[in-house]
Amino acid sequence: MFTGLGHKIRSGYEKLSFLSRLARQSHHAKALPALSSQIMEQDRDRLGSAYTNSVRCFALFGAGVSGLLGCATIAYSDEAEHGLAVPNYPWPHEGILSSYDHASIRRGHQVYQQVCASCHSMSLISFRDLVGVAYTEEETKAMAAEIEVVDGPNDEGEMFTRPGKLSDRFPQPYENEQAARFANGGAYPPDLSLITKARHNGQNYVFGLLTGYRDPPAGVSIREGLHYNPYFPGGAIAMPKMLNDGAVEYEDGTPATEAQMGKDVVTFLAWAAEPEMEERKLMGFKWIFVLSLALLQAGYYRRLKWSIFKSRKLVLDVVN
Repeated sequence: MFTGLGHKIRSGYEKLSFLSRLARQSHHAKALPALSSQIMEQDRDRLGSAYTNSVRCFALFGAGVSGLLGCATIAYSDEAEHGLAVPNYPWPHEGILSSYDHASIRRGHQVYQQVCASCHSMSLISFRDLVGVAYTEEETKAMAAEIEVVDGPNDEGEMFTRPGKLSDRFPQPYENEQAARFANGGAYPPDLSLITKARHNGQNYVFGLLTGYRDPPAGVSIREGLHYNPYFPGGAIAMPKMLNDGAVEYEDGTPATEAQMGKDVVTFLAWAAEPEMEERKLMGFKWIFVLSLALLQAGYYRRLKWSIFKSRKLVLDVVN
């Protein structure tokens, strides 16, 4: 009896095991499409992310190339506008408390008179501006008397000529702009009163321009009547090279080399553009000194008034 019962239990257990395996297979068969679709979605996302990263890398590369080309274009346009970049020279009057080299101003005025004044005007400078800066009053009066100035009208209503005075401006080389252009092949020589302020990099540019004449490099052709100078915008300038060794003879015996004359005339032009620089620096130093004393006095007064509050001792009587 017990044997038959065990056989029935064993066959029932085998049927349950078969049904369980069948259910698991059915579950796996149903989950397989979902799993496959999930794997495909992950692959699709992975491919999309790789594509996005590739596009982003190409975009960054393109932006970098565009930036480099933009910088190159800006540098080229800046060179075309301002010419070749000139070196920065250590001008002795550019320090905080530095003053002009007055001997150099006098030599620079001599270079201007003998070399530059035949074409370039300085309409904002009077002879009296030179008194006490480069010449004495007697020297300046004698210099001004050498020119003739058209003045008037007189009592008869007519214009007349007279010797120059200290209040007169430097003489003009041409009557008007048309005459200046006609005499210089169409080019108009600029006024030099503010030239170191009116040009990019001012003093360095003027010095580089005056001493920077070269033979044109291979492949560069210069039109007749022009001269090659890399520091001038475009490289072709109508003004020929004017500073040559020994072109002037300095009164103080300084050797008149090209560089020396360039340095002296640039110093003179820098003074002409900013004659009040020394007075401004001196006034600024005086104000800084006075304000420093006022600051020390204010600090001492503050410590004096607040010392009683900082050094006092407060005692709290919590009992009474």
